[in-house]
Amino acid sequence: MQRFTPVVLNLIIINTLVFFAQAVFDGPTAPIDITDYFALHHYKSDLFKPHQLVTHMFLHGGLFHLLFNMLALWMFGGMMERVWGPKRFIQFYFICGIVAGVAQMINYAITYQDIDAIVLQTSDWENYQDALRRNATVGASGAIMGVLAAYAYTFPNTELFIMPIPFPIKAKWAIIGIIALDVFGGVASTPNDNIAHFAHVGGALCGLLIVWIWNRNRPQRWH
Repeated sequence: MQRFTPVVLNLIIINTLVFFAQAVFDGPTAPIDITDYFALHHYKSDLFKPHQLVTHMFLHGGLFHLLFNMLALWMFGGMMERVWGPKRFIQFYFICGIVAGVAQMINYAITYQDIDAIVLQTSDWENYQDALRRNATVGASGAIMGVLAAYAYTFPNTELFIMPIPFPIKAKWAIIGIIALDVFGGVASTPNDNIAHFAHVGGALCGLLIVWIWNRNRPQRWH
């Protein structure tokens, strides 16, 4: 059991408070729908605002979504904050989250390109806007995938137990497997899949690039 580091602790507190704010204020009778205003929407949506590239990282789609992300942030983010210090860690976290958001925006553009290319009638446009609203992206997963990738780069030979796999896997193979699963999930695009796979991939690849740049002139000690 490791102690909380300051940035990770504050991120967990903020994410938890925002989750409870969603539970209280979201809905048609609320004075402001937090998810509508702060989730990441397709740029063709009437609800899209540039700040959503940042704010979507603090919203979550359910209790288990929040718990899983915060557990991963505590387990791996705390270690990376100890390695880098608070300032560098928070910079890394936000950059990965924003890049994950950009990757998801690119995915939106590709997914909806056929509809975006035509002029819709009023009723069709309203239906399209409703579909975009329901497919907004929330969650810290993209930023946390960047943290996982950085951990795997820094401690590649550390063995992890990933449920339900009954044997330990080295961190370097675990992150490769997770990225591969997200790429497959994004390409396969199965019905009722509400996971932002390409946001995960974007965050992970961004994390790998940043940590490689930060370490390229330093001798690497593999752990």
